[in-house]
Amino acid sequence: MNTSSTPPPGPTLSDVDFGVSGMTCASCVGRVERALQRVPGVAQASVNLATESVRVQVKADAGQTAAQTQARLMRAVRDAGYEPHPLSADGPPQQVSAWAGFGPVALGIALSLPLVLPMVGMLWGAHWMLPAWLQFVLATPVQFVLGARFYKAGWHALKAGTGNMDLLVALGTSAGWGLSMWLWLTAPSGTEPHLYFEASAVVITLVMLGKWLEGRAKRQTTEAIRALHALRPDTAHLLGRDGEVDVPVAEVMLGDRIVVRPGERIPVDGVLREGHTQVDESMLTGEPLPVSRETGDALTGGSINGEGRIVLEVQAVGNETVLARIIRLVEDAQAGKAPIQRLVDKVAAVFVPVVLGIALVTLVGWLLAGAPAEEALIHAVAVLVIACPCALGLATPTAIMAGTGVAAKQGILIKDAQTLELAHRVDTVAFDKTGTLTQGKPQLTRFMALPGTDENALLARVASVQSGSEHPLARAVMQAAQARQLEVATPEQVRAVAGRGTEGRAQGSELLIGSLRWMRELELRGLDAAPWAEAAAQWQQDGATVSAVAERSAQGLELRALLGFGDEPKPGAAEALAELKARGLRTVMVSGDNRGAAQAMARRLGLDPDQGEVLAEVLPADKAAQIARLRDAGQGGRIVAMVGDGVNDAPALAAADVGMAMGNGTDVAMHAAGITLMRGDPRLVAQALDLSRRTVAKIRQNLFWAFAFNVAGIPLAALGYLSPVVAGAAMALSSVTVMTNALLLKKTAYTR
Repeated sequence: MNTSSTPPPGPTLSDVDFGVSGMTCASCVGRVERALQRVPGVAQASVNLATESVRVQVKADAGQTAAQTQARLMRAVRDAGYEPHPLSADGPPQQVSAWAGFGPVALGIALSLPLVLPMVGMLWGAHWMLPAWLQFVLATPVQFVLGARFYKAGWHALKAGTGNMDLLVALGTSAGWGLSMWLWLTAPSGTEPHLYFEASAVVITLVMLGKWLEGRAKRQTTEAIRALHALRPDTAHLLGRDGEVDVPVAEVMLGDRIVVRPGERIPVDGVLREGHTQVDESMLTGEPLPVSRETGDALTGGSINGEGRIVLEVQAVGNETVLARIIRLVEDAQAGKAPIQRLVDKVAAVFVPVVLGIALVTLVGWLLAGAPAEEALIHAVAVLVIACPCALGLATPTAIMAGTGVAAKQGILIKDAQTLELAHRVDTVAFDKTGTLTQGKPQLTRFMALPGTDENALLARVASVQSGSEHPLARAVMQAAQARQLEVATPEQVRAVAGRGTEGRAQGSELLIGSLRWMRELELRGLDAAPWAEAAAQWQQDGATVSAVAERSAQGLELRALLGFGDEPKPGAAEALAELKARGLRTVMVSGDNRGAAQAMARRLGLDPDQGEVLAEVLPADKAAQIARLRDAGQGGRIVAMVGDGVNDAPALAAADVGMAMGNGTDVAMHAAGITLMRGDPRLVAQALDLSRRTVAKIRQNLFWAFAFNVAGIPLAALGYLSPVVAGAAMALSSVTVMTNALLLKKTAYTR
């Protein structure tokens, strides 16, 4: 009986996204997350205060549809006191007026200003006061009409046994308003008591003003998403039997032919079938110069057609287009939660109860010190007002949103917030060679056949065996055969040998085409490669990538030819490596080429093989292991970024701390990587790391300011140095400061 067993596969998880209105601070975030995590089947819930959105990972339930699952989650949020709503399928909210939502704030200012004027007059020695009844008339609508939202949200928090910003504002301002009423109603006839209506009214108005400014800044952080959505045209010119017909883009199907006129946006992904043009892809790749497109070239939806009328054949529509995938990546990154935010959420969860305790201690302390009850209460109110944790909840997500938005405009797509936060710690960058540091378009520069062999006939057979391969060297052989106008026959029994080469039959010959390493392995099976060793070594020393052709016959294996390939560095590759080195980062090139060719290319790129900056003859299956060794190197290990573009790079990209895929590479590589460089330009690596550093710096600055306002303000308020009005202004200022500081990322990034 076999007692061994494998663990059952984990449950299938799916993401559910929807919006939540009514959240005001970090405590609200924690409350919504706890409510969702109590729902059966929820694996993880992440709430983003800046986008007012929720992402829930739920386990698959065969008994429930996706709609039922979402309804259950939204009900849990509603029961927690917040307003859930589906996210728009058409993208983020459209651009609205900069003054949208200012009406209630303006009304609050109009009612509060007369209450403040006597305080301003005292600065110039004028001592006067509005009648108590007029103060009551002005302050009460602010307290109970404009401030109704604070009571409602605070009551929900209280019922749930938690606290939030709304509860603190409701308690503090109600205490100020109630104290004023008590002093007014108990005052001896004919006297004018000092009332505090202005404190409660002004605090509510300032909080509303702060939230309005905060919302205005939030809309700026989503500009990147709105700009990407705006790239999708609404209609397409469908080419049918009766000529051009305008149809909604949603009705376009695979295989349709679409006409794009000069100056129009390309509606979907496709292949150019008629015409030639220049295409502006700047919003997708960050590349400012138009690129030429000829018949057979790929076209990306969202880019702008240049001077030519073109016809394209549709290859991808809807959510499968490159633009749709880019939008999903940016949205996912902006909705994600950075690891540092999880610590902030834990602090916020206990913050409000602690503040309530401090306010109570302040009240009791002043009473025991002999202060009048009204003075003690005002100091406690100031503590409640200044301690609102709004800025704590906004510190991290606003910086993440701004950072990912700036990155998208630069052609850098960041998959998640964790990657963005980790990238600034990278100290080692490993690059795949072919297609990443080099053009990835090697050419057959040398061909040496066995004496007496018809070179053209042999090259035609080699091209035949290679005809089904997508490997860059195989394509180079095909191009060489086409250049010589050779007839390439259909091969038989072709088989790829992983990491070594290809074997198959062509025109009656059984050929093995691959690396010198494979040929050395075949020597054990009778192949004699010694006569070719000197020539191969010389080619490698000259920087060529060398492959060999062996033929299997009744007499055994015989080496028939050597193939020498040359590739060119990508423009900017040497500059990119030099910039990373100048920042103190270790750079390494990983290549499957023979050592001589790899080292020759490395020297052209400015790398030093003697310093261990070249890892050559690395099989595709071993790349991930090499990345693991780089991570383990050095004292305490290293933080490694891997940059690659091919299918065989995907395991290494996943094994690295930060994977970066070239956007001109494969979907598999882009899926495995945390960062995608849309232009395929190595210089974007340094920009991505720099952007991570800037974003993390903004997060730290935001957290400093968020805590600084509270850490400094609470003791000052408790000791009587801050009035409720000043405390309210400071609290609103903390949120605005955090939002404004995050938006500075958009102003300062890449001005060099």
